[in-house]
Amino acid sequence: MEKFFDYFDERYRESVLSGPASDDGPVITISRLTGCDAREVASGIVEKLNNRFGTSKWKWVDKDIIYAIAKDLNIDTQRIENFYAGIKLSNLSEMIMAFSGGFVSDLRVKKAIKDVVLSICKEGFVVLVGRGGVSIAHDIKDALHVKLVGPFYWRVDNVMKKKNMGLEAAEKYIIETDEKRHELIQTFLDKKSKNTEALFDVTINRLSFSIAETSDLIVSMYETKVMKQMSERKKIKSSL
Repeated sequence: MEKFFDYFDERYRESVLSGPASDDGPVITISRLTGCDAREVASGIVEKLNNRFGTSKWKWVDKDIIYAIAKDLNIDTQRIENFYAGIKLSNLSEMIMAFSGGFVSDLRVKKAIKDVVLSICKEGFVVLVGRGGVSIAHDIKDALHVKLVGPFYWRVDNVMKKKNMGLEAAEKYIIETDEKRHELIQTFLDKKSKNTEALFDVTINRLSFSIAETSDLIVSMYETKVMKQMSERKKIKSSL
């Protein structure tokens, strides 16, 4: 947990953000439609990567780690919840004010959130669930960007079971949450895009694969894309 507190220190963030691009990552971002079990998939990825390479470097991050930081610092977590639920950035101002003091504009709020998430991604060995990660980390070369999808009523059934919701409540929850997650991706893009699907390296239909199979697929694709290019870059560097 102490490591994540560092990201809220402006000097620490600046040192990470100013580092050479070649040192960024590796990172896996997971975007998802509601009800696709992204947290469970991320946990499986981390376990598989750490076991395969005999390390404990890999970790997965979603909104909970940010909530935990806010709680420990006595900041209203509802302000963060509002932001990640798609409400205007001004609702997050109080959190940033707690660090910097005084009034903070919406642009500075957005920049602070982007810098914190980008710092986590640049330091690498992280699986980032949501948080607009595909937009924020799109310039990191050693990255794999994944989107999890599934048929609407397959996801409705999943949400009904996991959240103990009725049919209509689950339908409403999925429609609203999907829209807000799409808006969040757009929020952190340098330029709005009608075709956000092009941001992803791969899209996986969760109906076709179990959680464990989905994690295996993503690890395999990470090795094919990211590890391959890291290895090739290392060979070129050693030959110079």
